[in-house]
Amino acid sequence: MKIIILGAGQVGSSLATNLVSESNDITIVDRNAAVLHNLQEHLDLRTVTGHASHPYVLLQAGAEDADMLVAVTNSDETNMVACQVAHSVFHTPTKIARVRESDYLNRKEIFGPSGLAVDVHISPEELVTHYIQRLIDYPDALQVLDFANGIVQLVAIKAFYGGPLVGHALKTIEEYLPNVDTRVAAMFRRGKPIIPEGKTVIEVDDEVFFIAATENIRTVMAALRELDNPCKRIIIAGGSNIGVHLATLLEKKYHVKLIESDANRTEEISEIVDKTIVLQGDVADEDLLREENIDETDVFCAVSHDEQINILCAMLAKRMGARKVMALINRPAYVDLVESTNIDIAISPQQATIGTLLTYVRRGDVVMVHSLRRGAAEAIEAIAHGDEKSSKVVGKRIDQIKLPSGTTIGAIVRGEQVLMAHHDTVVKAEDHVILFLVNKKRITAVERLFQVSATFL
Repeated sequence: MKIIILGAGQVGSSLATNLVSESNDITIVDRNAAVLHNLQEHLDLRTVTGHASHPYVLLQAGAEDADMLVAVTNSDETNMVACQVAHSVFHTPTKIARVRESDYLNRKEIFGPSGLAVDVHISPEELVTHYIQRLIDYPDALQVLDFANGIVQLVAIKAFYGGPLVGHALKTIEEYLPNVDTRVAAMFRRGKPIIPEGKTVIEVDDEVFFIAATENIRTVMAALRELDNPCKRIIIAGGSNIGVHLATLLEKKYHVKLIESDANRTEEISEIVDKTIVLQGDVADEDLLREENIDETDVFCAVSHDEQINILCAMLAKRMGARKVMALINRPAYVDLVESTNIDIAISPQQATIGTLLTYVRRGDVVMVHSLRRGAAEAIEAIAHGDEKSSKVVGKRIDQIKLPSGTTIGAIVRGEQVLMAHHDTVVKAEDHVILFLVNKKRITAVERLFQVSATFL
């Protein structure tokens, strides 16, 4: 696929890295020649220096015969105008824009049939906000991912000593959970993947990815570790767009405080939120955190614009007694660094955004993509089309499907029915199949499985 990426920032660079490894023809456009030169030294792609929305620059980038344009510059306006130019001048089939400003997002007419020629608009702030919300709803989880419009969830959890299933083989799950249908999709032990089999024994500190109907998630989690009490008190550090969106979502259910250093911004936030207590002060001020009972806080979430401040204040909050701390971090190198600290979860806006972008790049009818473990693994939801003659999966049992190495089918959603994938489960046409790929380099082979033959009508 020939894809033009506008913007070589964190999201654009990460997306290019993901797509180049899958044999796509990638051109990336940015005004910073030094950044482009660095990318070209490490990746097999073309670069064009210039303003992303200018027709001549898009022409240089190959817009005349591009399959897709992904506009992820730091400017909403540039992204939207570039999509319109690509549509009007070059007739580019698919145009995706990153849009941050809520005033644009709240006006449906801007992106409606008579509006701008943006096929898909993505808001990183909204994606990250909902991602954090799910982690707060499930405070024991490392990751919570939705499939099939929320009917099914894939949850990552660290196995703790004392969990009923810890020290036992996966084949014993039915004994501990006789009334719950679940499947372990993947496991990681000391950072290395393990393909789950019936004889695989769950060990302490294993990172276990399991899939189940959303209504059964907490029951399965309890089999892997003793669950903490539900969250009640939340402190949000930073009055960024993400911080404010998060406060407005959480204040309906939790007791929320938000700390912001800028006095004018604090006043603005006070007029936006309803029940949230808004405080003006330094998020790394020990006295302030102590006054706000940090030791009784269930979740401390650092989401300011400064990732170094996020890391430091989250570490401080944890040391002062916060039960769980999260930090918003942009740089992949910092994410790796944080794993060796007492910060519970490092939140990467790039990974949340890239998963959504990849949904529109995948071949075959892939309707959901979640990027896992900083892009090394993926969980995808694909729809099976065709019949036994035209499809490589329809009409076949799971054990008859030639899955690439390191790939497992976790579950099938058939209408409103959730079926865990067992060896004798038969895939039917229009089933939503949820797969886990330990190695995302196998994605091309998975895509081919879900492409119907040319003779299918």
